[in-house]
Amino acid sequence: MPSVGRTSWRDTNKHLAILRQASEDGYGVIAAIAYNIEQILGLVSAAEKARSPLIIQFFPWAITFTGALLVRTAADAASRAKVPISIHLDHCQDPELVKHAADMGAFDSIMVDMSHHDKAENLRLTRELVEYCHERRVATEAEPGRIEGGEDGVVDTDQLEGMKTTAEEVDEFILTGVDALAPAFGNIHGEYGQGGPNLDFERWAHIDGGTGLGDFC
Repeated sequence: MPSVGRTSWRDTNKHLAILRQASEDGYGVIAAIAYNIEQILGLVSAAEKARSPLIIQFFPWAITFTGALLVRTAADAASRAKVPISIHLDHCQDPELVKHAADMGAFDSIMVDMSHHDKAENLRLTRELVEYCHERRVATEAEPGRIEGGEDGVVDTDQLEGMKTTAEEVDEFILTGVDALAPAFGNIHGEYGQGGPNLDFERWAHIDGGTGLGDFC
């Protein structure tokens, strides 16, 4: 039986707090990718002027190329901000880099993107890495199905067939303990092209309501 007044790390994780509040109050939060220090400072300034929470995202190269200088700068700026700002590592497809990022102490959340593997391996690796991150009080996101296309940091999925997420897959990924999901419902990485997006909102509604869970878990 839990002790009265005991606080879980999830209660104090900035990323999860931002998502919870947005879900409860029915609004979205911008997740903006930063490529340099000027963008970090500009994003923080804009969030403060708008009095809005913000998620600053980085692709894995921000760790491997800059020695995490950008990430640590963003974490410092977020800690000084007048509004809630979390630091998120997007689409990390290397298990060892996921662990390294979790050990850094600068990220509030990491996307454990193993979607370039088959589903069984995706689930196995996701479960293992979610546990590793949670032991270090880092929130996690995963990708059930496979979102088409390619963008900076997503090096494998542009040559693989996209697979839309099913409600059953959502159930399976929830069992890994992951904190957030990035479902595939016609959204793509990178540019949509002249045809524009073709989002399957019927599938989204089925995914969102088919598990019997709330919008945020």
